Amino acid sequence: MKKKSIPSVTINRLSIYHRCLEKILETERGEELKILSSLKIAEITGINSAQIRKDLAYFGEFGKRGLGYPVVDLSGELKKILGLDKKWSVIIAGAGNLGKALVKYKGFQKRGFVIKGIFDNNSSKIGKRLGHIFIYDIKEVEKFIQTENISIGIIVVPADSAQEVADRMVAGGIKAILNFAPIHIVLSPEIKIHNVDLSIEFEGLTYYLSLC
Repeated sequence: MKKKSIPSVTINRLSIYHRCLEKILETERGEELKILSSLKIAEITGINSAQIRKDLAYFGEFGKRGLGYPVVDLSGELKKILGLDKKWSVIIAGAGNLGKALVKYKGFQKRGFVIKGIFDNNSSKIGKRLGHIFIYDIKEVEKFIQTENISIGIIVVPADSAQEVADRMVAGGIKAILNFAPIHIVLSPEIKIHNVDLSIEFEGLTYYLSLC
């Protein structure tokens, strides 16, 4: 089955399953655990066991009916499916507080996402560093993407600058963007963009709180 035909919510759940298996393998007894049932995965992740089996079935037969899934093998297969068996070069547009937080987050490097540069239009920031990452002028982003073979762009700039920054990234050759700016960015269909609007996430929580 082609990747494009897999529901995006399924891909999101695959990440959860993979993290679940990683956590198990990191424990002292992780290597001793050979088989893990869908019921046990459901218990750990909070996702229905039938849904787990359905999600994994998109990609083949990983387990044995009535027994479960080989932990090491399934972890390895999910890693390949999610593209985590290789390194991905990443840039960040926006050297503000959120940009700083993303640079400091050690989970990126652990999962194969290597931040190669940060870009901004503020002359007081350009030429300095966030941690060990150099801050470049946003005008250099297209050439940098091409030279460094960047795969993913992260946008953490104000809403009124986000579309322009995204256009620059795409012009440089980027095919995947993670957008934190609170605005709908319009790009060609072949460009994959994920939007993370923290305000919407909070509003989803306050909606449920208001029902209490």
